[in-house]
Amino acid sequence: MAHDSTGGYAAGAQDDASLPIFDVQRVQLRFDISANFVAAQVANNVLILALSTGRLLRFDLDNAEDIDDIDLPKRPAEIGVIRKLFLDPTASHLIISTTLGENYYLHTQSRQPKALSRLKGVQIESIGWNPSRPTASTREILVGAADGNIYETYIEPSTEFYRREEKYIKNVYNAQDGAVVGLYTDILSARPDTRRIMAATQHRLLHFAGRTARQGHEGSGSLYAKLFEGETPAVQEIDRAGPAVPSVLATSPDSPDAPPSQVEGQGDARAYAWLNAQGIFNGMLLFSSPDLATLGRHVFRESKLLPHSKLPPMQTSSGRNRTQQPPVNSMMLTQFHILALVEGRLTTINRLDESIVYNQQVLEPGATSLGLFADHQKNTYWLFTSEEIFEVVVTDEARDVWRILLQQGQYDNAQRYAKTPDQRDAVASETGDHLMSQGKFDEAAVLLGRSTKAFEDVALTFIDKGEQDALRKYLLTKLANLKKGFIMQRTMLASWLVELYMAKLNQLDDTISAKAELGTNGASSTTQETQKQLPQIRREFQSFCSKNKKDLDSKTVYEIISAHGREEELLFYANVVDDYNYVLSYWIQRERWEEAMSVLKRQTDPQLFYKYSTVLMSHTPLDLIEVLMRQSSLEAKNLIPAFLNYNKTLGSTVPLAQNQAIRYLLFSINHAHVTEPAVHNTLISLYASNPAKDESALLAYLETQTQAHEQHYDADFALRLCIAHQRVRSCVHIYATTMKQYAAAVDLALKYDEVDLAASVADSVGDDALRKKLWLKVAKKVIGREKGIKSAIEFLKRCELLRIEDLIPFFPDFVVIDDFKEEICAALEDYSRRIDELKREMDDSANTASHIKTSIQDLDARYAIVEPGEKCFKCRLPLLMRQFFVFPCQHAFHADCLGDMVMKMAGVGKGKRIRELQREIGRGVALGKRREGMVRELDSLVAGSCVLCSEMAVRLVDEPFISKEDDLGEWAI
Repeated sequence: MAHDSTGGYAAGAQDDASLPIFDVQRVQLRFDISANFVAAQVANNVLILALSTGRLLRFDLDNAEDIDDIDLPKRPAEIGVIRKLFLDPTASHLIISTTLGENYYLHTQSRQPKALSRLKGVQIESIGWNPSRPTASTREILVGAADGNIYETYIEPSTEFYRREEKYIKNVYNAQDGAVVGLYTDILSARPDTRRIMAATQHRLLHFAGRTARQGHEGSGSLYAKLFEGETPAVQEIDRAGPAVPSVLATSPDSPDAPPSQVEGQGDARAYAWLNAQGIFNGMLLFSSPDLATLGRHVFRESKLLPHSKLPPMQTSSGRNRTQQPPVNSMMLTQFHILALVEGRLTTINRLDESIVYNQQVLEPGATSLGLFADHQKNTYWLFTSEEIFEVVVTDEARDVWRILLQQGQYDNAQRYAKTPDQRDAVASETGDHLMSQGKFDEAAVLLGRSTKAFEDVALTFIDKGEQDALRKYLLTKLANLKKGFIMQRTMLASWLVELYMAKLNQLDDTISAKAELGTNGASSTTQETQKQLPQIRREFQSFCSKNKKDLDSKTVYEIISAHGREEELLFYANVVDDYNYVLSYWIQRERWEEAMSVLKRQTDPQLFYKYSTVLMSHTPLDLIEVLMRQSSLEAKNLIPAFLNYNKTLGSTVPLAQNQAIRYLLFSINHAHVTEPAVHNTLISLYASNPAKDESALLAYLETQTQAHEQHYDADFALRLCIAHQRVRSCVHIYATTMKQYAAAVDLALKYDEVDLAASVADSVGDDALRKKLWLKVAKKVIGREKGIKSAIEFLKRCELLRIEDLIPFFPDFVVIDDFKEEICAALEDYSRRIDELKREMDDSANTASHIKTSIQDLDARYAIVEPGEKCFKCRLPLLMRQFFVFPCQHAFHADCLGDMVMKMAGVGKGKRIRELQREIGRGVALGKRREGMVRELDSLVAGSCVLCSEMAVRLVDEPFISKEDDLGEWAI
């Protein structure tokens, strides 16, 4: 099938004039049909056509090539012509009714209709399908007959030949007003046993609502009988004296946006329309009512009648309007419109405001119409004649619904159907004005905040009416809808909101305080509500600050909150924007040290520690040092001012072991390995200036630096401090180990009577002369200090370099020799022994000199015997072949062989000189004494000592036994 547009445009307001809301398109059939259409139905994109020959054509509109050709079991002459088709919304179940009262059932998975024997003879006019929309079976359905009876049946397809399709059939109601032309059922609540039934006849519309049987009946009993028997319907009746016109009951299709639960009748209300002699009675199938008994009356009360007179008048062939309006042939509902077919002219009326949206002649004069049909699931609409098929195409049906609803005051629904930003803005503005007129300022504030209505007008209105809470909500909504790029506007709104929050909090506090002053008798529910409201507003403010902190100017916010005296809110905001500098300053100014430390413990910015360490060291040194030791990014030198101030204010009152400044400096030096001289100098300053007399800690630090072969402190600075505070041992250590000024160290130690210290310094000197000199200074001090000479002598025995004659000048003139007689005797005896040793040494030296003199005289007479055939120790050739040298050790070498060996073993300088001499002598340039001198020098260099016995032979230790020149085969094992 293919579409061919017949033209036609919408007459109502449109957003796009090129796309009408309604258009009718002729469907071109791609197959030949020899018979006319007598009935048709469409559902779930399945189209079924009944032909006058008794055939059924079933089309899948999703796949135009999928066509089923189905024949009834008997010929039309036997069962009559098909008069009506009834197809459920899922297109799973089809009921066929003929002119002779024969009824058949066809399932979607079958191609063979089955006769409904229990419904034989019943002229079916309408079907009320089960609202749960089953597909395997129909479950409980209602059948409206031409005689006014309503039957309940349950049809389930079966393959057994003798089994009937309908499990049971029961007459549950008689309308007593002619044919039941329309039936509709739905579920009223989440409980499936509460249902609604609407039944339409020629003159009456019945509305039933109540409970059904709790369970479906598998072949016995009835589901709806209880409802019909126990409930009195609400009735909408028209005058019976009117002309006989077609009567139709129609409902709107499923909403395209509705979820499955709502499709089954448990969500949005569905529209209905009843075509009768007076017009089209339409309304909404509401779900809510005080009770089920009044639901029908409530539905009818909210419905309205569209009289035939409001339809566009039909015109004669001459172009004049007819005096009598012809009746409506067929009618159906879309989501928001009523489609009426009057003698081939299709008219579309908006059921919200009854405006004519479309009015177009569609059918040729004399064409037989089968009616208008709607696919409730797919939201498609169709017009069938005996020969043609038309599709009513609906485009953006809800485009103007928002405007109509807005004019009717249905603001919530108008907001629902507003699609574009301009539409939503218009709805919000109108709705907000309406709510303000009713005094609903809070609700109006939210809507107006989303609109583009002039900001000044809205804000001034709230201010004039004293609605500060509504103004706050308006500003919050406005801020939430402002783009991020509007920085200035967002900042102004956010600042204004801070002012409103502070004013509200103060107002609540004042209210609570005023009530409290009245005493117990003044307490009321209003006070309790105020007390509950206070933390709520505070939480709201905190949430606002956290969410919009980028829009707030810190300086402005601080001024606003401070002006209102809101301490808690001030600190909260400072924490939100991470302005810990302000928080710390706030607590420190109020001397709230615990709060300040709790804030500082959570920080990592070094600048905060540097800035506030001075004041915190004076009040919470222990806690501060604990925090500082956990910060790896701090530089200890930047904390020195804080430590010096701490030492100045508290250092004299705190024991050295508990001094927190020293503790941190030691931590920095020993664990963080800080080498900054300023840090080390500060530690020395703290040690030296401490009032405690014990300087072991300072001395231990200095000794540690010496042992580590490091000196990160300034020795001159340390020395001045130690001298100023009389840290003698430390001064001596610096003199002796750092400056190597041993004399100054000994002098200083002796100045303060530290004789042992001076002696230890003197003993540490490696130079004996200097050591003796220093010990003489110690001796002078010891001898002058000691009352007993013996004790002084005993002390001075610690240095073996001192002699009694060195000490005698230091003894007082009145000292008698008896006091150190033993020492003098021991010294004389020692001298005597040394003189004897010197005599022996002199005698030995004389003897040695005599022997040397004799050996020198004997050298001229020394000779060596060379035996015939004796060989050179290097080349192993006969020695007498050429000039040779013989050594006293009996080693003999050719002159040239010895020269080569000496060249290899001698140093670079000696080898170079030998080559020069050989070159000069070989040329023959030098003559006479000069040549003789060069020969003697060469001989002394080459033959000065045996290369195999002298010190040159030591160098041969590293030489391998076998060289590359040797025959390795001789050494093979």
